[in-house]
Amino acid sequence: MKKLAFNLLIGFSELVAILLGVATAGIAQSTPKHALLMLSKKEHILAIVDPVSLNIVGRIPVGPDPHEVVASADGKTAYVTNMGSGNSSEIDVIDLITQKPLPDIDIKPLYGPHGIAFRGGKIWFTAQDSKSVGRYDPATGKVDWVMGTGQNFTHMIYVTPDEQKVYVTNAHSGTVSILENVLMPQGGMPPGKMPPGGAQPGKPFPERKPRRDWNETVITVSKGSEGFDVSPDGREIWTAAADDGVISIIDTASRKVSATIDAKIIGANRLKFTPDGRYVLITSLRNGDLFVYDAVTHKEVKRLNIGHGAAGILMDPDGSRAFVACTGDNYIVVVDLKKLEPTGQKIEIGGPDGMEWAIRPEER
Repeated sequence: MKKLAFNLLIGFSELVAILLGVATAGIAQSTPKHALLMLSKKEHILAIVDPVSLNIVGRIPVGPDPHEVVASADGKTAYVTNMGSGNSSEIDVIDLITQKPLPDIDIKPLYGPHGIAFRGGKIWFTAQDSKSVGRYDPATGKVDWVMGTGQNFTHMIYVTPDEQKVYVTNAHSGTVSILENVLMPQGGMPPGKMPPGGAQPGKPFPERKPRRDWNETVITVSKGSEGFDVSPDGREIWTAAADDGVISIIDTASRKVSATIDAKIIGANRLKFTPDGRYVLITSLRNGDLFVYDAVTHKEVKRLNIGHGAAGILMDPDGSRAFVACTGDNYIVVVDLKKLEPTGQKIEIGGPDGMEWAIRPEER
């Protein structure tokens, strides 16, 4: 249905372009090699934005409940989680070069995909209504790994560059799960177990060979913790709780909460480090403010009122700007990270939320 509607839209747009002698933006303008991707919950589209002009150069239809987006390492494909209020098993796939939707990924029996990451050529995602984390391999077209968290509302995800650790927030349980791929020690048969064929007099039980497996460490934080980020040096996880506005800081080495900040950011939704690791930005769905914290002193540096329903945050890779989605106001605010002030520039889009960069290798 999405593709049919899209093709009809393309045909109509081309007809209008011919009659008026002008080309529509979504068709005439190619995807920049360094592109800004933005999701619209109201328009049900993935918008492709030129980060220089801030103009929307493409609009591609996605499912009815898009939340987060990630791009492939080559910057040519985008993947969008379509949560469907927990009833969906759909990840939308978009060709960023042709600006057309591709066949969806079906992750059944998992439901409610939300957080998403791209590492090692694979798509890692949370399935919050299945209390699980999954991994999809585009090469084989299969979900090749699933691990349950046993926690409620497994929401956002971060995968370390070596793919050996996965961090997720479990908002309704008020926990953070650290999933770690470790080498299990060599050992004999478990107590009370017999080897195949039963016990053999004079022969020891066969040793189990070392193998790799995933372990989970569950760390308690405040209820409603969903938005989080990992410091650029990988040493800390910061997460903010919507329920009481508390920021919890986890030491990744000890896997324990090392500090808490009673920030009172009620309605906290997303949290991101600046690329240099100096500041932490937190949005609030409740009051629309953008809070800026010093990552070393843990003190509030500034508070910017940017609109209503502040949600997704995306940093410019060069550390010059931050893009903040104001879902309730139907625009994205551009913030100058040097001055810690809004630039006055806005990108108009209906119900914005998740954002991501799509960068082709020649532009890296």
